[in-house]
Formats: sequence, structure tokens, C-alpha cells
Amino acid sequence: MSHPFIIKEIISVTMILFAIIDILGAIPVIIQLRQRVGHIESEKASIAVLVLMVTFLFIGDELLAVIGLDISSFAIAGSLVIFIIAMEMILGVDFFKEELPQAASIVPLAFPLIAGAGTMTTLLSLKSQYQTQNILVGIVLNTLVVYLVLKNVKWLERLLGPIGLSVLRKAFGIILLAIAIKLFRSNTHL
Repeated sequence: MSHPFIIKEIISVTMILFAIIDILGAIPVIIQLRQRVGHIESEKASIAVLVLMVTFLFIGDELLAVIGLDISSFAIAGSLVIFIIAMEMILGVDFFKEELPQAASIVPLAFPLIAGAGTMTTLLSLKSQYQTQNILVGIVLNTLVVYLVLKNVKWLERLLGPIGLSVLRKAFGIILLAIAIKLFRSNTHL
């Protein structure tokens, strides 16, 4: 009989999800979003991330099958949204114009930026390698990190300053653009 929680698995899952979610890399996007909508609801966004990841862990395959989607189509859609966010960062143009502060905490922040197609795809593949309870612990630990970053975004903004933010925004815009293109290419096989 196996142990209910395996520390090695929890650490592995937590690190894999941390790399995929890349909340630290998303800081410039979060700051830009906060500047546009005025306030990001850290609690609401974190709960949305947690619910999305746990739901997708348990019923992701079935959910996509019910609406007639495969993981590739889902990933391509996510890559297009990430592409648009990246273009906003690089060009300084707003495409998401009708954002309400309440909605911005969920879309595009919680999904697809934090818990996007990459995260969802990773969760489905982790399911085949690790025990569910260990994946759940990894999800909860990553959600706590997401919450801490979102809660301290004003402090991070002051720390970086306007010039630092501008440089970071452009640099991460290009990185985000590359991620979107990679996600698109790997799912369209171009």
C-alpha cells in the first residue's frame, strides 16, 4: 500500500506547475492589467485559478470531449489570447478595451494567463505520472504563490519604478509572444 502523500511527488509536481504557471514572469502583465483596471482582486483571481486547475485535473478530458474540443484546439485558443496580450505589452496598444475590474481578475488574468492551456495540458499529463492527492497539494502550493504575488503587486510596481516596468514589460512581452508562438506551433504542427 502506498503512502497517502509522497513528498518527492509533491515537490516534483509543485516545481513543474511553478515553471508552467510562471507567475513571476507574468508580473509585468499583472502590473499592466492593474494599471488599466485600477484594482486586481487577488482573492477572486486566486480562487478562480484554484477552481480551474482542480476542475481540469478531474474532468478536463471529459469537459473538452463534451464540447467537442481536443487539447490542441484549446491550446491554440489560449495561445491566441496570450499573443494578443504580448502584442499589447510590446506595442503599448490596448486590445482588451471593455475590461471591468471584476472581470479582469478572472479573464485574462486567472485564465488564460495563470491557469492557461499550458497549465491545463500539464495537469492532464501529470495525472498519468503522479498520484492525484500529490497533484492537489502542488496545485494548492502554487495557488498560494500566485496569491502572494497578486497581493504584493503594488509593492513590486514601486520597487521596479516606471523605467524598470517599461523595460520589463517590453522584454516579457517578447517572451510571452515567443511562448504564444511555440504553443501555437506545437499544437498546429507547423
